[in-house]
Amino acid sequence: MDKEQKTKLIRILITILLTAVVTWIDPAGWPRLAAFIIIYLIIGYDILAEAVEGIVHGEVFDEDFLMAVATIGAFALAIYEGSGDYLEAIAVMLFFQIGEFFESYAVDKSRKDIGDLMDIRPDYANLEKDGGTVRVNPADVAVGQTIVVQPGEKIPLDGEIIEGDSTIDTAALTGESLPRDVEPGMAVTSGCVNMTGVLRIRTSKLFGESTASKVLALVEESSEHKARSEAFITRFARVYTPIVCYLALALFVIPPLVRMLFLGMDPGWSTWLYRSLIFLVISCPCALVISIPLSFFAGIGGASREGILVKGANLFETLSKVRTVVMDKTGTLTLGVFEVNALHSPEDEDISDEERRAKLIELAATVESFSNHPISKSLKKAYGKDIDSGRVTDVKEIGGYGITAKYDGKSVALGNEKLMRKLGV
Repeated sequence: MDKEQKTKLIRILITILLTAVVTWIDPAGWPRLAAFIIIYLIIGYDILAEAVEGIVHGEVFDEDFLMAVATIGAFALAIYEGSGDYLEAIAVMLFFQIGEFFESYAVDKSRKDIGDLMDIRPDYANLEKDGGTVRVNPADVAVGQTIVVQPGEKIPLDGEIIEGDSTIDTAALTGESLPRDVEPGMAVTSGCVNMTGVLRIRTSKLFGESTASKVLALVEESSEHKARSEAFITRFARVYTPIVCYLALALFVIPPLVRMLFLGMDPGWSTWLYRSLIFLVISCPCALVISIPLSFFAGIGGASREGILVKGANLFETLSKVRTVVMDKTGTLTLGVFEVNALHSPEDEDISDEERRAKLIELAATVESFSNHPISKSLKKAYGKDIDSGRVTDVKEIGGYGITAKYDGKSVALGNEKLMRKLGV
């Protein structure tokens, strides 16, 4: 909750408290009017200011103008009738502000969910300079300069690897849970996480043109990709609101004039003013105008909270018509998490099959405890016991291949077929 929301919530609570106190004390006459005017200004001063600003800029007919006219009219009517019933004006403004508060809270929460999903923007870049590295803002790195990315760091800019082998996690950009092996000459994109080796990268794009920046820009502009229903409501409000205001004015003026000029009856100005104000309030399209865009934005935020990136409300509307979905991405329909589902080891007459499998998983998990690769994590999870990493020495992780080490003084290699071929196994 930001400062503005906290201020609005405090104003709402103060209004409720003061209204209860004044209603309980129940003063009469001018003290009662003064007390309710103070309460009204506490809860509605910003709406009044925005209504005046809209009039000054020629944008008269909006929800702020309607709320101002309706509530001030309710005050005027109560004063005219001498009833002292100012609660209606306070209640209408209070309920409107409560609705505005929840709308603002929902939008901010959606933005936070989207921001959490797209936490791919790097905070810094290690720029090579004068034989060393300097930590700088990624926006200050020019095309063609060399940056160094350590294990565990995000790649800050798009570029080409000029030195180093490693494994990078691209899940934030592609949804692919399996890390990608990279080597010199290969292109890498910003937003990916370097997992194993140190990489020297020659940048190919400025920060503002990098992949991570473009993806974030698409997300931030998602609210601009409006659905057809949103666009219709916007056009509808521009036409509907002034019509309602003119009809309310006509309801206040025409019936009394007809009664007075043609029927010879009492015009009943106060009655028709009251009816026109009721018409104005119940005809206000605020809920309709607010609810549709808010529903789409909350949907985008809710989807991002579940790890799904939607780049515009128009896509939600299209999805409502989809009947068949075909997917080929690991991590879309599955968790994308590796797990050990079988153990195979050479036969040994001296020990049982169960003992051989236990020995194999212990060996693999212990050596792999030095790696953060997803397969390493799955081996450690399958072992499920405390690991004595002191039994392992001379660990060397080879990006895209696996790990070599010494386990109780014996040489061990854990990796893929490429590693075995490289070692001549």
